[in-house]
Amino acid sequence: MRRAALGTFPRAEVGPAGPEGASCAFDRALRSNPGKLLGMFRRILIANRGEVVRRVLRTCRRLGVEAVVVYSSADRDAGYLEEADEAVCLGPPPSARSYLDRLAVVQAARQTGCSAIHPGWGFLSEDPLFAELCTQCGLTFVGPTPHVMRLMGRKVSARRAAAAAGLDPIPGSPGILASAAEARAVADEVGYPVILKADAGGGGRGMRRCDAPEGIEEAFNLASAEAEAAFASGALYLERYLEGGRHIEFQVLVDTYGNAIHVGERECSIQRKHQKLIEESPSPALPPEVLAEAGVRAAQAAARVGYVGAGTLECLLDDSGALRFMEMNARLQVEHPVSELRSGIDLVEQQLRIAANERLALSQADVQLTGSAIELRLNAEDPEHDFRPDPGTISRLRWPEGVRVESHIREGYRIPPYYDSLIAKLIVHAADRPAAIQAALQALDDLVLEGVHTTAPLLRAVLSSEAFGSGAYDVRSLPGWEH
Repeated sequence: MRRAALGTFPRAEVGPAGPEGASCAFDRALRSNPGKLLGMFRRILIANRGEVVRRVLRTCRRLGVEAVVVYSSADRDAGYLEEADEAVCLGPPPSARSYLDRLAVVQAARQTGCSAIHPGWGFLSEDPLFAELCTQCGLTFVGPTPHVMRLMGRKVSARRAAAAAGLDPIPGSPGILASAAEARAVADEVGYPVILKADAGGGGRGMRRCDAPEGIEEAFNLASAEAEAAFASGALYLERYLEGGRHIEFQVLVDTYGNAIHVGERECSIQRKHQKLIEESPSPALPPEVLAEAGVRAAQAAARVGYVGAGTLECLLDDSGALRFMEMNARLQVEHPVSELRSGIDLVEQQLRIAANERLALSQADVQLTGSAIELRLNAEDPEHDFRPDPGTISRLRWPEGVRVESHIREGYRIPPYYDSLIAKLIVHAADRPAAIQAALQALDDLVLEGVHTTAPLLRAVLSSEAFGSGAYDVRSLPGWEH
């Protein structure tokens, strides 16, 4: 592996974002000459950090694709740097000066001879300006077009597009709310409780629940201010708040020719502060035939909105048994290994092939989902103290045997305080759900990870609870964890 300093090249300007912008120009060029990108890439750049880098590297190695990785000075000792063909330092630890620096990432790709950029998840993975910059600089962005990214990245336009594509959004406002008065009028129509959400939101920010008309104005002002601070946009919309819903998402793959399949669903209702902790498939909430039908609808809807690549449609199961569309994640998901273990399909490989303009080699009939899979997220956090981040040095580490481990840490590794606290995922696959739960508990028993607090005690408590074992849980609580 060779490490290189970041060089220089003429700074490209990102084109206009409107109907005649770079994204639409790329769409037109691709439709007029769809064969021009055909063929697997020789060398790609992985624009991310942590376990997603090692995950993409693994597929690149199997396919014979060279991989360049980037890093900040805080990650100079990351083990995966030695696994890459080349590594380029982007800059200092702050994300804005390294992993979120669009020009620096594109510069690194160009100077190392890459033809494509895989963005992973987080950072620049859902940034349409970055995708446009890649296109303008002759690089393939492994993901959807900027136009579709914008369409599905904003909650209101995504709701409209999903409804037009045949899905059922949660009842709510038809567009952006102009004022608290309009929010109150919509709330009176859809019924309380309601939740105000940021149009550009994510991670639970810019959200306020309201149970009665007199609380609307205060909730509106607080949510708008928080959204403005977090996303530079205070635009809000409103939805009926669904009590006790189940968070169920569908993994889809769509190629540039409009062929679409789904790779099953994932149940993600075990959360804290709107962040997922445990994912499993199949969902225990609905019969297999209902889930299969919903998966087909999700894949068809993704194709209808013009989506390309691997993506996830997130839904909320309401108390009437209806699956309500919430949002689309226009990227690979953290929890994608759950779908890979059940299907045997390498989703990163499919991403690369689709980005290289290959047709999907799989039909829906080829997707055979077997057994039960569970993913456990290990975060460097102290669950006993409101999930306070706990960066530090891993003093002792031994992974459990017989399970899939996705991680970038090693014994002696110092977790930097600048980034997300996720340090590892343990994924098990068994013949049925009870066996998968036992395998997950055994994995936690066999895990040795010392030096920092992690979410392992919480995961063990949830898995051991009667509510989780019976499948009778929802997004409101963490069964078995009374803290």
